Amino acid sequence: MTINEKNVNNTDIISGSKNSDTREGRDSLSLTSEMPFDLMGLFFFAYRDFVSDADALLAGHEFGRAHHRVLYFVNIRPGMAVADLLNILKITKQSLARVLRQLIDEGYIEQHTGKTDRRQRLLFATSKGRDFFAMLSKSQASRINEALGRLSPEERQAIRRFFVSMVAERDHPLLESLQLTSNLDD
Repeated sequence: MTINEKNVNNTDIISGSKNSDTREGRDSLSLTSEMPFDLMGLFFFAYRDFVSDADALLAGHEFGRAHHRVLYFVNIRPGMAVADLLNILKITKQSLARVLRQLIDEGYIEQHTGKTDRRQRLLFATSKGRDFFAMLSKSQASRINEALGRLSPEERQAIRRFFVSMVAERDHPLLESLQLTSNLDD
């Protein structure tokens, strides 16, 4: 492929190019020294493979990743308020309403009114929702456990600390409230 060819995707990588324009452009951005392209690429491929099996199962139900995210949080935190879910997912009410309506209508999630605050809407996974979540999580848990099994306990802790460090500091209390940092050593 030459540098002048039009690509369908502008992010196409031209590997092995000795074109001076490409090299000069790369140097002007200091890409090799300031940006961790190796880690960014590894993160992309790891995430792609992490979600691939779940994506196939979701597609079979005409669901997407937003449905999976809702199922994840409602399953790990039964009785979660819709307001809390909006805060976690950082999406609009309209976006969540569409996904939630489909999950409720198809019997994966139930919505109950709060006991102390009748305006509050609390979400619970149904048996069908718990079973589907377990099916979605099985391959992902297997992939994670297999990868972590190749690491020492210290390396596993470093991975956990890395992921916590990737999350905005303002959301660290949220991670703690969801008990996602309970396996971190001090």
